[in-house]
Amino acid sequence: MKHISHFNTAVHILQHYQGQEPFAHFIKNFFRQNKKFGSRDRKEISHLCYCSFRTGCWLKKISPEDRILAGIFLCDNTSNEIVNYFKPSWSENISLAIVKKMDFIFDSFKDTYPDLSPGAGEIFPWKNELSAGIDFQAFSSSFLQQPDLFIRIRPGFEKSVRKKLEEAEIHCREISSDCLAFDNSTTLDKVLVLNKEAVIQDINSQNAGKLLVIDPNFSVTDHLRCWDCCAGSGGKSIMLHDIKRSVDLTVSDMRRSVLSNLRKRFEEAGISKYKSFVADLTSTQLLSFIQPDSFDLIIADVPCSGSGTWGRTPEALYFYDEQKTRQFSSLQKKIVSNIIPYLKKDGVLVYITCSVFRKENEEVVDYIRQKFRLRLEKMQLFPGYDHRADTMFAARFIA
Repeated sequence: MKHISHFNTAVHILQHYQGQEPFAHFIKNFFRQNKKFGSRDRKEISHLCYCSFRTGCWLKKISPEDRILAGIFLCDNTSNEIVNYFKPSWSENISLAIVKKMDFIFDSFKDTYPDLSPGAGEIFPWKNELSAGIDFQAFSSSFLQQPDLFIRIRPGFEKSVRKKLEEAEIHCREISSDCLAFDNSTTLDKVLVLNKEAVIQDINSQNAGKLLVIDPNFSVTDHLRCWDCCAGSGGKSIMLHDIKRSVDLTVSDMRRSVLSNLRKRFEEAGISKYKSFVADLTSTQLLSFIQPDSFDLIIADVPCSGSGTWGRTPEALYFYDEQKTRQFSSLQKKIVSNIIPYLKKDGVLVYITCSVFRKENEEVVDYIRQKFRLRLEKMQLFPGYDHRADTMFAARFIA
């Protein structure tokens, strides 16, 4: 039976994966070395593995076989042949509400695994470390769903993008005039000219990016000078360019390969006038060529735990070491300490993370206010669990 073969293969993969690289890379290499699996086989095996990871830290101590079965039961809402085969008595309960499903799994396994706790508070075990405003139950449960795929339609392409999607019969959920949501498995690159017509960007990344808008009441030049100091793939820079086309843009990242990818993306987006450089922002020596008070706007979308995006990479939740939160917070404080001297008087600093941890969010905001006396204009958490999206945090300061 093919489904049993898929199940056994998923168990084998989970026994060998140790979280040292993204699971997507690991399983891709596995399938490259085992070419007997067709596309449907690969899709089902991957799904089984991801269902296992979506149970987070709750079921880490049970067998991979039982963890996969519990993951399928919790993540799927329709009958599954593997569950029907191994646990036929579960099938009639597969459409229960998620909290009742977790109770059902606990009742099913509590005798086999006496140390198992009820699931509601165990998928994400760091409740006391969360930023203010997060609904813990909703956030924890959200890991059992794959987040949606979001695009931001670029100015001038609103009608053409919708027409192309309609002609291709691609279903979407309209969030706003320029933001659409799709099932995560949707393929868009054969229908849309990505980066030119639309940018793949989570809805809360878009919401956080709205804090980049410069208030005309502040004394910044008409020719806005901006430094996207941890630019990554450049999503925030493209958004800023769409907000203010005359922006004088500088981008940096510590990874040369990332800037190479950014360069390609900027070409596709039609952005040609910008400066870029490689820099480790924990070292002030590498920034000696920049004059102090150079920028009207600094975007600091800093390296972080990524905990607000773990719905997309649930293996990161499964293998997370909570000591890393303290390390990221320290790193973030070093970065902001080194970039703030390059902000002009009355200039704007926008601090962004995709973290849910207080140490990376409010604690760093307090550090900036106390050490640099910047005025906090706005601080906002953007929860993703109500939108099948990522959770983001952003704070806007005035120098």
